[in-house]
Amino acid sequence: MKYLIRQRIFSLGDNFTIKDDQEIDRYIVQGKVLSFGDKLKIMDLSGNELFYIEQQLFKFLPEYHIYADGQQMATVKKQLSLFTPRFAIDSVNGAYEIAGNIFRYDFQIYRDGSMVAAINKKWFSFGDTYGVEIVEGEDHAFLLVLAIVIDQVYHDEQRKHS
Repeated sequence: MKYLIRQRIFSLGDNFTIKDDQEIDRYIVQGKVLSFGDKLKIMDLSGNELFYIEQQLFKFLPEYHIYADGQQMATVKKQLSLFTPRFAIDSVNGAYEIAGNIFRYDFQIYRDGSMVAAINKKWFSFGDTYGVEIVEGEDHAFLLVLAIVIDQVYHDEQRKHS
């Protein structure tokens, strides 16, 4: 299934929905206003919290924790690398890897060596949305959360260099 996510999701009080490729709302995203570090909730359309993302402050490289039902489900850490961004993604669902060009929103997410999601901005002509295609049988909400965290790390890097 394909989903549409708006870029630069973490701005002051940003609330929006993640849509499928037919532009039907599938998930609600609520950012926390006036907090230290990035914090947001991913909810179903009934308002039930599925995941909570929290940026860890005072880290040399960006680090995010992902929670479900109050339990930590994953840690996403940007790793030190010279040319291409690398991430260490440890989760209760397995080990994840990122391959491709994150800066151009043309990359894939692999779990235990198998591709489970593809993220691509080229699918769409308007500049503030990118697509996430997820393999059937995978946890769609969790993989969307990983895409959101990677988007946030990318935009944090852009803000540092400008």
